[in-house]
Amino acid sequence: MAGHSKWANIKHKKGREDAKRGKIFSKLAKEIAVAARMGGGDPDMNPRLRLAVDKARGQNMPKDNIQRAIAKGTGEGGGANYEQFFYEGYGPGGVAVYLEVLTDNKNRVVAEIRHAFSKNNGNLGETGCVGWLFESKGFFMIPLEAADEDTLMNVALEAGAEDFAASGDMWEVTTAPGDFGAVRDAFEAAGITPESADLTMIPQNTVKIEGKQVDQMLRLMEMLEDNDDVQNVYANFDISDEEMERIANS
Repeated sequence: MAGHSKWANIKHKKGREDAKRGKIFSKLAKEIAVAARMGGGDPDMNPRLRLAVDKARGQNMPKDNIQRAIAKGTGEGGGANYEQFFYEGYGPGGVAVYLEVLTDNKNRVVAEIRHAFSKNNGNLGETGCVGWLFESKGFFMIPLEAADEDTLMNVALEAGAEDFAASGDMWEVTTAPGDFGAVRDAFEAAGITPESADLTMIPQNTVKIEGKQVDQMLRLMEMLEDNDDVQNVYANFDISDEEMERIANS
């Protein structure tokens, strides 16, 4: 789980889930619109849209904004027509990086992504160069105080979760993509509120980095996530607990 979960923990400890509320809403609106366009505007009949709407509500996105994004996706609200792309590359130390992008200007976003890589001792690669290293999973982060181990185990595993473990001050729960909704619903029924819940890409192996490479890798992650067109960034880096503490306190 290194890379994905450690980056999530770093952001959590630094309180940086993305303080720029408008940027969050913009990315969520894109995801809602694309989900509605692909599977219809009813969240009960469109799992991807339900996930996007749940994430938006979790960020306190106004209901009107959510409805406008759905309307754009179903063709009722006009606006830009976003397309989905996936990009792959290498960060410092040979770390694999996989990006999900929603954009209305492919040329612009490719140039921006390439710049971010080159500025942080990495490079944008060819399609397929690292994507095979990542596996789609449902992923939950739950505060330790939200549930004791026995309760969490019973709820999660009975609903179909694959695994759970403690990491820092969080429980991490993984599921197969098809079981994500059932586990999410089971947590809700049990009164367990995740800090985050998402379909994500988990690396199958990791690359250990330290020192300067850690700083470069985290700057690369921040630059990519700050891009309005980049929806998600996944990487297979691993860093020590000492480096985690240094970064969290910096």
